[in-house]
Amino acid sequence: MIVMRTVSKLLAFFLALSIFAFGSTALALAQSQKRLAFVIGNAAYPSGALATPANDAGLIAQTLQAAGFDVVGARDVDQESLRGAYRDFLAKVTAAGPDAVVFVYLAGQGLQFEGENYFAPVDAQIATATDVPMAAVRISDLTKPLAALPTKVNIVVLDAARPNAFAKSNQPLAGGLALVDPDPNMLIAFNAAPGTVAPEGKGPYGAYAQALAEMIRDGGLQPGDVFDRTRLRVNEVTQGAELPWDASKITQPFVFFERGPDAPPSQVSSAEIRTMRTKEIRDFDAHDAYVAALDRDTMRGYEDFLVAYPHDPLARRVRAILAARREAITWRQTWLRDTPEAYWSYLDRYPHGPHAWDARRRLEHFDAALEPPQGFAVYAYDVPPPPPDEIVYVDRPVLYFDDPEFDFAPPPPVAVIFLPPRPRDFIELAPPPPPVGVFLLPTPVFVPVPAWVNPPRDISPPPNDVIFNNIHNTTIINNNTTINENNSQGGGLTTGQKLTAGAVGVGAAALATKVALPAFLQKKEAVLSKQNPGGIPLKPGQGGQQPGGVTPLSKTLPANKLTGHALPGADGNTLPLVNGKPVLNGQNLPNNPNLPKDKSRKLLNKQGTAGGNAVTGNPVVSGQNGANGQGNGQGQNGTGKTGKDAKFRKIPGANAGPAANGVKNPSALNGQNSGQNPPNGKFKKLHNQGGGQTNGQVNGQGNQAQGNGNGPKLHKLPANGNGGGNVQQKFKVSNGNPQLKVQGQPKPEFHAQPKPEFHAQPKQQIQQVHRQPQAQPKPQQPPAVKKPSCGHPNEPACKK
Repeated sequence: MIVMRTVSKLLAFFLALSIFAFGSTALALAQSQKRLAFVIGNAAYPSGALATPANDAGLIAQTLQAAGFDVVGARDVDQESLRGAYRDFLAKVTAAGPDAVVFVYLAGQGLQFEGENYFAPVDAQIATATDVPMAAVRISDLTKPLAALPTKVNIVVLDAARPNAFAKSNQPLAGGLALVDPDPNMLIAFNAAPGTVAPEGKGPYGAYAQALAEMIRDGGLQPGDVFDRTRLRVNEVTQGAELPWDASKITQPFVFFERGPDAPPSQVSSAEIRTMRTKEIRDFDAHDAYVAALDRDTMRGYEDFLVAYPHDPLARRVRAILAARREAITWRQTWLRDTPEAYWSYLDRYPHGPHAWDARRRLEHFDAALEPPQGFAVYAYDVPPPPPDEIVYVDRPVLYFDDPEFDFAPPPPVAVIFLPPRPRDFIELAPPPPPVGVFLLPTPVFVPVPAWVNPPRDISPPPNDVIFNNIHNTTIINNNTTINENNSQGGGLTTGQKLTAGAVGVGAAALATKVALPAFLQKKEAVLSKQNPGGIPLKPGQGGQQPGGVTPLSKTLPANKLTGHALPGADGNTLPLVNGKPVLNGQNLPNNPNLPKDKSRKLLNKQGTAGGNAVTGNPVVSGQNGANGQGNGQGQNGTGKTGKDAKFRKIPGANAGPAANGVKNPSALNGQNSGQNPPNGKFKKLHNQGGGQTNGQVNGQGNQAQGNGNGPKLHKLPANGNGGGNVQQKFKVSNGNPQLKVQGQPKPEFHAQPKPEFHAQPKQQIQQVHRQPQAQPKPQQPPAVKKPSCGHPNEPACKK
């Protein structure tokens, strides 16, 4: 009894333990965070290629891979590819379930039109402002479907505020990007503040992408801190020429990397950072006050600086920043109101402002007058009108902070209390190798993440990600090295998993570390690779055959698909084959014992057939040697077969028409390729199409044509010749066989056998051949056989 109770207790204990373990595992799986990223870098625009977007996209994609994101990306995509790829990405996010983290990064040319932001694909043709909605992709078409999904965090980065090369007209577009409000659980970031543009860098990477990658790799930072530090770093590196912007409604805690307990102590404590964030601007000196205003990036912060230091050299720069932000807010509220009164109110404040033409276009949409009526209701904005000293900075379509007209004072260095110094290994980044393949992003040299920085433990690792598995190792993709392990803590690839150039080659390493293409682009890339087997990257938008283009002939194309009479080897055509080898520089020519080598070369172009590969449309009978002028059924000197023993295959005839068993094959009847006499019977006069000439002697056995006279009745045209020899009007044939006369006749037929009749193709135009006979003794002609008469009175009926 006691034993039974003990056993029952043990069973209950193990059952409870199993349930607990199963529940813990299920909870861990349910709580694992899936990270997904979509990265695009467009640089190859027809109006002018941009220097850094493709490399920037590759750098951000690689950094996100290290942070545990399952990244798909591409470069230089057209509108169809961009929309299709993003549609596939949204399906992937939906399948990931709730609590997924999504990162979208678009580098290239951005535009704004009537309050909406757009991203230009590489095939965008924008001549006027009204072309923007049709030729570019609206950003809200990307963010709204994403916001509708039950994700935990959505981060959308537009590295696209660049000088506009489109729509150069007297009704210009507003420069840069328009101010927007993010959706819940979303952060939206621009590489340049609304209404401003960033100068195009010379490479290899843009200042914004490199600074963002640096801050993502710093462990323990919330998204707001990442982008605040990015703004300070970019403004410092570009000497104030570029000022990034972001707005966030993320409420859930999230970090890209965690900072381990073995991390060195920070130079500034958390308490000092909190004090700095709450300290009044006037309590800093002028230099730190300027950096503090940039760090907060609010209207109040910039106004407080102007109040505290109105005559400082940095005041003019701050006033320009404030002017651009005030105008952007004014236009945003105008666009949201979207009434004639709102647009009249904007024009009253900014008659020559960046969005003046947008306001006029909207008034035309409402059929409203451009001039406001007397006493209209002025819209009450949340920001006061601009002071007179601000108008000079926004009285133009776009603001450049490095415009020499303003001669702004350079910003001061950033103090450590606001931003730590740049990591030594992230100051100068080596350019990535050129990408190989259509749509593929460049793969930069990976800079190892510090050993005390690691991805969070609760994330779902991306599949087969070499970068994620080696974040503390050096990863190089070039012609020499692939991965160099220097991780003393483990966690990377084991010795048996190392990817070295000597073991798997650079191609395998590049395949393992490259950013995967979206499913839509994988299909498109496969089609383009078939059209471009050489692997040369196609131009943007080039897919399929261009109008008026000629598709090159493939070396593997069947002979019955080769049409036309282009010169062999020219314009993409394949070289003719002899003995299965292409003829190149006069090599592999047929050995004709009756012709010198120089004539053999000339005859190659006339012969037109080689080893069963029809180049000019002339057929070759199977089982014969097309490299020798002696067609012989058994090889070079074998015994030629006749009658029913001769085998045929379907081969192209004249003009690539099919020929089955010699029927409807003019070249098999006109002496071009048939070189053997029938064993019994008599040749009738046959047509000559004037095609290629034969090259050799009529075949029987050895090098001399012999009719055996003992074969069965012919039911098929014998074809033991290979298309050799010069076509003559008469052939001298041994063993008393009759001569073959080649003359034009409308319907050739054999009388050695009453059927079948052989008819030349009716569509072919018959060309009579009259050649001078050579002086040769003529054998006696056999008596002609009269065709039996029929169908007349007292005569038998004719057979059909």
